Amino acid sequence: MKKFNEFYTYLQSQQTAQKYLFHRYKENGIAEAESKSYENCNTFIYYLNHGNRFFESGKQLDLFARPILYFYGMTHLLKACLLTKRPDYPESTTNLAHGVTARKRKKKNYSFMEDEVKVQHNGLLPYFSEHLLSMKKLPFEKISMGELLGLIPEMDSYFTYDAQAKMVVVGSCHSPHLQFPMHLLDTYYLTENAFIHRIKAHLPSIKQINHDKTTIYIELNSLLNPSAAGPLFFHMKDQTIYFPIHRESYYPISEIIIHYLLLYNLSMLSRYETEWWGELLQLKPDQDYPFITHFLQIAAEKIPMMLERELYRN
Repeated sequence: MKKFNEFYTYLQSQQTAQKYLFHRYKENGIAEAESKSYENCNTFIYYLNHGNRFFESGKQLDLFARPILYFYGMTHLLKACLLTKRPDYPESTTNLAHGVTARKRKKKNYSFMEDEVKVQHNGLLPYFSEHLLSMKKLPFEKISMGELLGLIPEMDSYFTYDAQAKMVVVGSCHSPHLQFPMHLLDTYYLTENAFIHRIKAHLPSIKQINHDKTTIYIELNSLLNPSAAGPLFFHMKDQTIYFPIHRESYYPISEIIIHYLLLYNLSMLSRYETEWWGELLQLKPDQDYPFITHFLQIAAEKIPMMLERELYRN
């Protein structure tokens, strides 16, 4: 695999951007592929450039501004990815909204981990979920921040410190072998056959399945694609594959959606809940502070990496 940021750099010229867009449009059977590639190449470059600059700027600034910069960095990179498949984006002003709303927080005993966001029918979230990730409907209408954080492999150590591990390592993206602990049958309330039937839908072709008293062994005919959607999630550092321990955390969605929802809510809190955000950063009163801080460190590296991978694999 190429080095991170290498493909972004390659696309930073009119010639290479136009050539890339032309091939993408041609492969997708888009009419007037060549003229549209010329028409969109500068916008495409600016989306990529601005998105990455937001992330780089956020790394240099104090924590208080990072959610805003990272969220807008992510939206710009998403729009660049969308432009490779939807040359007329945005087709409607309804696509310009965020596509998600945050509930009004209670003034007392507010917990970020328990806070929820609600998915809307129109806007960027449902638009990129459908056209970029081939997901027409999300498996939830609302979801909590704690649930979302629990689906990010790099966050699992923090939940483990709190004796509330959310995920388990089941393999590596460098190996076709997966190993699912038998105790998952208890947390999923499924028989072995029913459990295998459930996860088979999210795997490439299976070569063989074995088991013993403690483990279900699955050998694939090919390696898992790191860009694949959940319920199998990839750790960006050690390239291990994580799987949710609990049935209620079984969400077959892309981690791109998870980061978008978290950054949206954090950007809203940092902009409009000034007192709570200020107290969080200064007083560090509860677990929200270390969890949010660690997530932002992950997001700064993983979001550009995931979206560059989307561009590269296409």
